[in-house]
Formats: sequence, C-alpha cells, structure tokens
Amino acid sequence: MIDTNELVERNAVVAGGGRFAGLGLMPSAGLTVIGCVDPRVDPSAVLGLGLGEAAVIRNVGGRVTPATLRMLGMLAEVVRARTGGSGPGIGHYVVLHHTDCGITDLAAFPDLLAEYFEVPAADLHAKAVTDPAAAVRVDTEILRRQLRPGVSVSGLVYDVATGLVDVVVPAAGADS
Repeated sequence: MIDTNELVERNAVVAGGGRFAGLGLMPSAGLTVIGCVDPRVDPSAVLGLGLGEAAVIRNVGGRVTPATLRMLGMLAEVVRARTGGSGPGIGHYVVLHHTDCGITDLAAFPDLLAEYFEVPAADLHAKAVTDPAAAVRVDTEILRRQLRPGVSVSGLVYDVATGLVDVVVPAAGADS
C-alpha cells in the first residue's frame, strides 16, 4: 500500500519538473472526458492526453447519470464565474467506457443501479449496463440532448486487454 509520505515524495518529483507553470483552468484542447473510476482506465493515459488538455470526470462505469449532468452544469457555472460570463469553452465531450467493467457485476443489484441512474428499476434495460458499446450510445445521446448546440459529442470503448479504443459514436454536434 502506498502511504501518504510516499505520495508526498512522488509529488515533489512531479512538481519539480515545472510542468504545472502556466496551466489555465480551461482545458487547452477544449475537451471533457467522462470515464470510469477503474484504475486500469485512466482516461488521460489511455487517450494520450497531456496535463491541462482535458477536464476528466470519473464515476462508476463512466456513465452519464443525473449526477454527471449536475456536475457539468456546475462546471459551466465555474467557467462563467471565472471568465466573467463568456460561458463554457468546451467544444468536445467524449464518453469513454471500457470492456470488463465492474458496473456489469452490478446488474444483479437492480435497486442499487436504479438509484444510481435515478430511474425506476423497471427502466434499467434502457441503460445497457452489461454492454459497453450500447451504453456509450445511450450516454452520448443523453449528452447530445442536454448540451448546448454546436458542442461535439463522441463515444469510445477502451479494450482493457489490448489497450486500444474503438469509436462507437463518431463526433457530432449536440444539435445533430
């Protein structure tokens, strides 16, 4: 187990390189990635993103839940506050799901999943919990309906065995 002292030592090495200087609050690549908390699937590492290029939101399954949408709304308000009202500069949202996801094990617990998705248990079939490609299609559609016009939304599935991603939903605007 890594203890706090080791974390502080590792941080000193990372911070010593000076790569944090000049980073802004807004992602330099205009990108937000929604991914899973699975330690095998660090979205920045999987997608080759550099520090400051993307905002990364992680939750169980990398799902677009009502809580995720509330978080995106809060982030938009942070940006408006920071920029004096110019609004979000994010131009591309990526939903990143993966194979062998632990959320599939929760299919045996419909009440838990229903609470997570804030839907009746009878409606869980629409969330495609056991199929990552279908789940990506569900979640990208939710984002496209919720985001402002002109924002690009795409969906990927990362294969934990090969390290490769497949494009399930090509990038398209929220108003498409």
